[in-house]
Amino acid sequence: MYRVFVYGTLLVGETNHHVAAPHLQHIQPGKVKGQLYDVGSYPALVLGGEEVVVGEWLTVTEEGIKQMDLLEDYEEGRTNNEYERVWVKDCEQDIEGYVYIYTPEKVAILPRIQSGSWREYRQAKTR
Repeated sequence: MYRVFVYGTLLVGETNHHVAAPHLQHIQPGKVKGQLYDVGSYPALVLGGEEVVVGEWLTVTEEGIKQMDLLEDYEEGRTNNEYERVWVKDCEQDIEGYVYIYTPEKVAILPRIQSGSWREYRQAKTR
């Protein structure tokens, strides 16, 4: 089993949740320290700082993480991944696992999602 913190389109009810859904073992709310950025139809996370990003911890099978790697354009050892998959700890509970992140260089010109919540941001954009 693999635990993955998701904060964008892989969240329950969002456009890419179907990628993880068949492989899901468990879901629980979570938060990590970082900042969210608007890439367009999906967000990117940069870890660090004191701000909080809201998301969910998905526990998935090995096939689940393989499918998520494909979606996030991540391949271990490759130098030109869109996202990197790194280890992160929840900032409020004793949970840790993988998360897909952007580098600070990649978000330099992207709009910041001040709320730290993709759902809130996306819903506000559609009003």
